[in-house]
Amino acid sequence: MRAVLMAGGSGTRLRPLTCDLPKPMVPILNKPIAEHIINLLKRNQITEVIATLHYLPDIMRDYFQDGSDFGVEMTYAIEEEQPLGTAGCVKNIAELLNETFLVISGDSITDFDLTAAIAFHKQKKSRATIILTRVPNPIQFGVVITDKEQRIKRFLEKPSESEIFSDTVNTGTYILEPEILEYLPEGEEKDFSKDLFPMLLENNEPMYGYIAEGYWCDVGHLEAYREAQYDALQGKVKMEFGYQEKSPQMWIGENTYISPTAKIEAPVLIGNNCRISSRVKIEPGTVIGDNVTINPDAHLIRSIIWNGVTVGEEANLNACIIARGTRVDRRAQVLESAVIGTLSSVGEEAQISSRVRVWPNKKVEAGAILNINLIWGNIAQRNLFGQRGVSGLANIDITPEFAVKLGASYGSSLKRGSYVAVSRDQRNVSRMVTRSLIAGLMSVGIDIQNLEATAIPISRTMVSKLEVAGGVHVRLDPDRPDYILIEFFNPLGINITKAQEKKIEGAYFKEDLRRVSILDIGNMSYPSEILDTYSKSFKNHLNVEAIRHSGAKVVIDYVYAVSGAILPQLLAQFGCDAVVLNASLHQKSLATQEKESLLAQLGHVVEALKANLGVQVSANGEQFILVDEAGIPIRGEELTALMVNTIMTAHPRSTVVVPVNASSAVEQIARRHDGKVIRTKANPAALMESSQHHNVVLAGSGDMGFIFPQLHPGFDAMFSIAKLIEMLTIQERSLAQIKGEVTKVYHKSYTMRCPWTVKGGLMRYLIENHPPENLELIDGVKIIDCHTDNWVLILPDAGEPLVHIYANSEERDWVDRTLKKYRSQVQEFIDQEQDLEAISLLPN
Repeated sequence: MRAVLMAGGSGTRLRPLTCDLPKPMVPILNKPIAEHIINLLKRNQITEVIATLHYLPDIMRDYFQDGSDFGVEMTYAIEEEQPLGTAGCVKNIAELLNETFLVISGDSITDFDLTAAIAFHKQKKSRATIILTRVPNPIQFGVVITDKEQRIKRFLEKPSESEIFSDTVNTGTYILEPEILEYLPEGEEKDFSKDLFPMLLENNEPMYGYIAEGYWCDVGHLEAYREAQYDALQGKVKMEFGYQEKSPQMWIGENTYISPTAKIEAPVLIGNNCRISSRVKIEPGTVIGDNVTINPDAHLIRSIIWNGVTVGEEANLNACIIARGTRVDRRAQVLESAVIGTLSSVGEEAQISSRVRVWPNKKVEAGAILNINLIWGNIAQRNLFGQRGVSGLANIDITPEFAVKLGASYGSSLKRGSYVAVSRDQRNVSRMVTRSLIAGLMSVGIDIQNLEATAIPISRTMVSKLEVAGGVHVRLDPDRPDYILIEFFNPLGINITKAQEKKIEGAYFKEDLRRVSILDIGNMSYPSEILDTYSKSFKNHLNVEAIRHSGAKVVIDYVYAVSGAILPQLLAQFGCDAVVLNASLHQKSLATQEKESLLAQLGHVVEALKANLGVQVSANGEQFILVDEAGIPIRGEELTALMVNTIMTAHPRSTVVVPVNASSAVEQIARRHDGKVIRTKANPAALMESSQHHNVVLAGSGDMGFIFPQLHPGFDAMFSIAKLIEMLTIQERSLAQIKGEVTKVYHKSYTMRCPWTVKGGLMRYLIENHPPENLELIDGVKIIDCHTDNWVLILPDAGEPLVHIYANSEERDWVDRTLKKYRSQVQEFIDQEQDLEAISLLPN
């Protein structure tokens, strides 16, 4: 007799285990389910097997090949174009089935007596016999009812509670006569239970149910997958283990080392070539694959560990599944019913919460607490907040469900009944995320002041004017066109402190979220006169008459990032001629190359129109690049120096705030104007906080934008442009003239990859190898020449495994030599640290 092994399913309910593996190849006791089925067929003298394949067919074909190594003869039928269903795939191979044959599902574990079932089929002269079994809860299965002769009278596929009329269910194993396949059309998707069997009943074909004794488990979901392993270890099902039983219910493979101090309680299975280190504790119900390393003091409780896994020191795995090739680092915890997909890594002291699923090839960072499934992104980070807020891939990392929880976490850090102002840019994805954030905030009793689509400088202004407890702004990340950035403000409109960020992260990761009654759900209102409020504040801090008499002509490029721009309207009120380019909205941010092309176009327009200046506005109204009257761009350090020089000329003996990596041209300008320079960490929040110091007239940089603290504490490209027009008019200078006044300083940077685990050691190495009097430790390590303005800064990136090296001098050669020197030193240190780490991971 031939058997048809139905192995075509993708096993979506077993994800992430079946993301890169067909369901019949998922291991039970370190052997694929399909191998256990083949062993069952052999025990019942069935050695000709036809496997029907659809999902990842090569994996099964490469494993079994012609079947000779497994004592059977294997052939394969592949459903190339579309799945044909359980019956359709058998119809597809009808020419190979010219006598009674057996069909068996590729996703079940059983020890039924198939020989007895076949004898029953022949005795009854049945056309189709369904092997049945009795289960306590038949809702998930096809229910069958038979008469006294066991002839099938009625069946129902997966009934509801009210439809249950029997506890006898279809096991997906059938004994069939080839003639019944004539009821099926060629090449169409058909199912046995839904299509073929009802036709046989309707035509009064003899169809019987054989109620089998023995074990049966449909491995259709993760809970059943775990239970099948535990049942097998406890001897509830007859199956071949493939390993020697060294002591009662303890199966151990060849070439496996177990430390004398390890504590192992039966029943347990440990595969070949494993290493179980000192003081490891393995509790009953644990299954460990081949080539697995369990490092000292790890604790495994009823866990299923696939081949090639490494478990770090003091790691705790509790009733979880760890798939092939995954690394679980020191002191990590994977809690009950969690699943880690193949070739993933769980960092040191990370925690995977109960029932969380991690898809293949993912990385959970050291110290991270993961309590939602990690499916689309690549990394689960230990922190929500990065350099300037919460950011991630749009609709992959930053999803609606993520945003709801983030909103609830933020709201839970505030008093119930507090007001929060919420705003966004004009893109659809930002609207989607904002609505989800609002839902989360309202769910914990926070009232919303919805500013809708608003430029971020206006949002910061309104936060302080509305006297709310805080604010949230959602936009596309200025530096990454596929990322969403969510920023949180304090009542002054400044980005929240690290302490506040930690409070939100604590609520998020610990799921310590407040829940309120229906009556306390937050309200939402829409403030009026938002633009008028900002415009009044804008005008109050400008010399409007000076601008009005300037007759300035300005060309503004919005790089397709905004519609209904505000700045041209404001400038028009002051008598300026504002020419607007590219002010329609594209839903996706432009790539760098596209922006550069538009910048060149802006330069040509400025020249052609003989405009005073051009400006390319970006980052939802925070950042800009200038173009002078000759069409030449002014940006980065040159823009920083120009803005500082212009403002300090108007405000001598004042203070400016710049990031630690800004060029020394700032100090030179300040000395000329008897001014003061405050340097801060290279992040927006630090600049905003320091801008509130006494006598500060300007803060920021060409890369991040500029803050005029008398207006509001955030970056504001719109006000910067208006202020610049005012200054140029009063000082009777052009941009080219101001550029010419600034001493040339050479300032270069280089970015290189640096693993997170190496960053701290690198900073220590640099500090230990330079005299303290030459060091400045505001952010990163700055090595300065006390006699000149020469310096080099090694600055770890706050959000990526990168390190930035900046060199600054009036001498080009010094900058080039120093940058080359420190690039080499840093790379050498990184290589040494990685070599040491690799050595430490080798087995003892």
